[in-house]
Amino acid sequence: MTDNKNYRTLVLLLLTLVYAFNFIDRQIIGILSPFIQADLGLSNTQLGLLKGIVFALFYTIIALPIAWLADRYNRVNIVSTSLAVWSAFTALTGMAGNFLQIGLARIGVGIGEAGGSPPSHSILSDLYPKEERGSALSIYALGIPIGLGFAYFIAGIALGNPGSGFDWRQLLIWLGIAGVGLAVIVRIVIREPERGAQEASDTGEKPTSPPFGEALGILLSIPSWWAMCLGIAFASFAGYAFSTWQIDYLLPFDGSSEKPVGFKNMMFTLGFINMFAYGFGTWLGGYLADRFAKRNNNVRAYALIPAITVICALPLAVLSFWVPTVWAHMAVITIFVVFLGMYLGPSFAIAQTLAPINMRAMSTALFFLILNIIALGGGPTIVGILVDVFEPAHGKVHAIRISMTWVSLSFIISAISFMIAAKNLPKDWAAAEKRNEAVASE
Repeated sequence: MTDNKNYRTLVLLLLTLVYAFNFIDRQIIGILSPFIQADLGLSNTQLGLLKGIVFALFYTIIALPIAWLADRYNRVNIVSTSLAVWSAFTALTGMAGNFLQIGLARIGVGIGEAGGSPPSHSILSDLYPKEERGSALSIYALGIPIGLGFAYFIAGIALGNPGSGFDWRQLLIWLGIAGVGLAVIVRIVIREPERGAQEASDTGEKPTSPPFGEALGILLSIPSWWAMCLGIAFASFAGYAFSTWQIDYLLPFDGSSEKPVGFKNMMFTLGFINMFAYGFGTWLGGYLADRFAKRNNNVRAYALIPAITVICALPLAVLSFWVPTVWAHMAVITIFVVFLGMYLGPSFAIAQTLAPINMRAMSTALFFLILNIIALGGGPTIVGILVDVFEPAHGKVHAIRISMTWVSLSFIISAISFMIAAKNLPKDWAAAEKRNEAVASE
């Protein structure tokens, strides 16, 4: 038993590291965007497209067929191959010479990353029972703040030392090489777990996966699954816009783009804030949801905690862009990102728990399809368009400030969605338990 617990912990940590690479490669464009924009002569709208819909569209569409494969074939092979693919395209991003080339490279990154989370969520759900799944998937979700933190650290080290001769291109190339190396380790270390192991019957027979259309219909018929999905999507709409445009706001606001040492200090500070404050919030959300749901025998906690935290995040998000100094901004976002991380673990846990055990990868893929079309595709892209609209009259800093204020209102839609989920969750949870018992006993 101890060996099994140690092994599943190793798998959890390794998949969390893969997810961290996922976010490093995804979000590094937002951190490097002032340098990329200056080098390639891109408009704010083009920059928004690269950060948003160009990546998100292919990422979300390709995720569905990959998830269909992951519910049937070896998930470890899919994760390791996907990691190698997106890492190779990250390296190619560093070789781009114009908008078309960097756009195609970002599409490649998106296609590769589509095979990361759905099979990873499915693997972890076969290693952890539903009572521990919120906590386990919150640890997995720590890949987001860890990835963001390291992305800031790496950018600060690489571009904050004028004498190093390192530029954004070399940074992306070396990140790609490191990701390919990690893919080899994942393939060697992780073993494919028994599918549906936590709900399996004594017969030892593995549940078979239904046809694609049937799986889709089942998932879309669960009200609280839909509501949780929209809740995380509209919260992340503001979250992605925030993370991808924050540096474009801070550098001209502070003048650090002309002071490499100031840039380095800023990157290190943002790295620590994302890694520790955002990381703490990400862990805390899953821990509290599991604890309150178990102690009070009320699964509504998985939706109520996200609803409360996104409402708390709204005024902090707006305030952070209207305070008078960079360090006041840093102080506000330290609190903001704690709340921003707390909805992740409970939302991921519900996506897995409400899904039949033979379509968990499909559940995560469809979850991410809706989430990322709205959030990753919409948030950064819309901010880029709004900045081009407001910049001629207000300047870039104030244009981003106005744009982010409007975009932050999506937290209200998110809170409403989570409250709807809370209303339907007990009924849907009970139905999911019966459905999974039936599937496991087939």
